[in-house]
Amino acid sequence: MIVRPMQSWFRMLFIWNGSVLQSIIPQLVLLGLLSTLAVFTHGRLFGEKIPLSPASFTLFGLTLAVFLVFRNNASYARFTEARASWGSALIASRALTSQMLSYAPADAARRDIAQELIAFAYALKHQLRGSDATADLSRLLGARRAAALSAKAYTPVYLLNDIRKKLAQALPGTEPGTTRWLVDAQINELEKCVGACERIQTTPIPFAYSVLLHRSVYAYCLFLPFGLVDSSEYLTPVLCIFISYTLIALEAIANQVADPFGLAPNALALDAITRTIERSVLELCDEAIPDELAPARAWQLT
Repeated sequence: MIVRPMQSWFRMLFIWNGSVLQSIIPQLVLLGLLSTLAVFTHGRLFGEKIPLSPASFTLFGLTLAVFLVFRNNASYARFTEARASWGSALIASRALTSQMLSYAPADAARRDIAQELIAFAYALKHQLRGSDATADLSRLLGARRAAALSAKAYTPVYLLNDIRKKLAQALPGTEPGTTRWLVDAQINELEKCVGACERIQTTPIPFAYSVLLHRSVYAYCLFLPFGLVDSSEYLTPVLCIFISYTLIALEAIANQVADPFGLAPNALALDAITRTIERSVLELCDEAIPDELAPARAWQLT
């Protein structure tokens, strides 16, 4: 994910990294050539004049804009829910670590539990991205343990179950039931976060919506030059590229945001979030913490 501070209005005009412009340049070039062709042929295709007027495009454009708003709102709702789930995972991890350090005896396997809690966050990140978690799990739990976990289909849930077992053994039998309930509640919260992320990942926006929007946007952009050429003449390519950029870019942004766990510039900064969980848990355990991993900053990439 690319994060940048507020920029001046002038610099915002020329930002490259973090925008979707670089991914839609081929489409804009094609539409620019089509618009130029429409100007030189005076709106004719195969010798026949295409009878389109700006008024019809205005009416259709309003309908398309409403549909784009719906699509972007649906995508952003998935993004915000995913971010809230990871925020809850951070809070629950801190609370569980604090409770473990407060209630479990000093000679209990508290460090092992803390390492498994950190490994849980990394395992969840890799599961959502479909990437290999072996390197992170080996660093945190050792190569043998990582190899054993590689055979598990739901590694984060398996790690939470192991944490629950170890905490049940670590907490003394004299502890009141309320203490055990508080500890177990944090593990339940982490399991809810896993379930919420899995729901977002496995329940995409219905494909029919994406197909309909994609076809409507490109149909609108392809016919637009023939509707503007009589009134705009030589400005038609400029206007068509600008309008097409707005519509196609909105669709591209919606597609990126709809997959909040991916590697796109506008996806969640899961690398930074998991590092924050690791740093927070280790700091509570009075251990050395790794450097903070800030999200990629676009102004450093330009």
